[in-house]
Amino acid sequence: MVSVSLPKELILEILKRLPAKSVKRFHCVSKQWASMLSCPHFRELFLTRSSSAQPRLLFAIEKHNQWSLFSLPQRLTPYEKSSSSSVVVTPEFHMKFPPDGMLIYPRHDRRFSFGYASGLMYFYGMWINEHDYDGVPVICNPLTGRYASLPFLERYRKAFSFFGFDPIEKQYKVLFMAYPSGPDHHTVLTFGTGEMSWRKIECSVKHDIVSDGICINGVMYYLGDTSEFMTAFVVVCFDVRSETFSFIYPGSYCEVINYKGKLGLVFCDDYTDDAIELRLWVLEDKEKIEWSKYAYKLKDEKFSAHYVSIVGVSAAGEIVLSMADFTSKQPFYVFYYNPERNTLQCTEIQGFEEHHGTFDRRSRVRVFVDDCSSFYRFADHVEYLNVDEPKLLKSKIYDGPNAKIEWEEEEEEDEDEDQEKEEEDQWS
Repeated sequence: MVSVSLPKELILEILKRLPAKSVKRFHCVSKQWASMLSCPHFRELFLTRSSSAQPRLLFAIEKHNQWSLFSLPQRLTPYEKSSSSSVVVTPEFHMKFPPDGMLIYPRHDRRFSFGYASGLMYFYGMWINEHDYDGVPVICNPLTGRYASLPFLERYRKAFSFFGFDPIEKQYKVLFMAYPSGPDHHTVLTFGTGEMSWRKIECSVKHDIVSDGICINGVMYYLGDTSEFMTAFVVVCFDVRSETFSFIYPGSYCEVINYKGKLGLVFCDDYTDDAIELRLWVLEDKEKIEWSKYAYKLKDEKFSAHYVSIVGVSAAGEIVLSMADFTSKQPFYVFYYNPERNTLQCTEIQGFEEHHGTFDRRSRVRVFVDDCSSFYRFADHVEYLNVDEPKLLKSKIYDGPNAKIEWEEEEEEDEDEDQEKEEEDQWS
């Protein structure tokens, strides 16, 4: 019998076209295959060519202290021209969060916080049972349904917290900012598999929190105010890896967005019935604070009936705008603006009510645009290519404020391990 050995390059060419779950199972073939599939070269190769690694738009809709989570794959090529008719798409439904018997703080609660970084969602806080007054921070993966809670942190009055990811050390962190006139300290926590604890940090500029945060290439950004009357705005920059602060002073109120892996500031100058006039500043040099500045006027008849805002920039380089609220009585729209071609395409999102349910009152919709850098695309699919993700998100609830993490062994994982062992035996 003649043994034929395929070249390594051909094997990689075949494997990069397979689904991520299949790639995970091929780690069991041999130690050589496990090493080959774990190397950075194959990871980048897989994520560049695999359709499953395509960046996504994520939608989170709140109703009665629960969130319905959906997503759409991003377009990788821009729309050619503007169209007066809407493109209709249906998002993929992933899960309702949290699980039965648990609730997330309502949006109007002064303690509520919500964030997204590199494939994981963050909520503050989650009531574990109906008798709890205080909730705990919780992190979940909207694609797999796994989640994990963090140690409870008692706060004075308002609680402001932000979620970020360091692509160098591959670490997630939660930042808590103390109420400006309260007795608390600013604290940070590294999300990991060992015992987690909150650490005190210093911030040199006293400020109130004005906006939610975003994380871009290992830096959290949010808008603050150093006055008592919302007149002295500051963009607070927190380096996730070094845990240090820096500050940018924009001069007026603005929104912070991720613009192709760079900080973008959006200034809305005018909002008429069917048009939006805005300025966009893109931070080109963080050390010298140098900006590229653009001005746009977007017009669509649907603007007159719906409030829309910029939520990010797609993989195709289109500025993404979204409605802020959803009801079952009216369509939900997302708009794509191509600044190079000056085209605006409206997309109608259908299918929310099938899983979210019919609801006459407005439900807030949070829209997140996946960052398209290689680090973030890798982290979005870490559940398949990195064995640490199942250990991070074990669907385990803390028993108390100072409890250590105790990982649960799930029956489903045991079955997967048995099946992988059988496959390994077959190949040996």
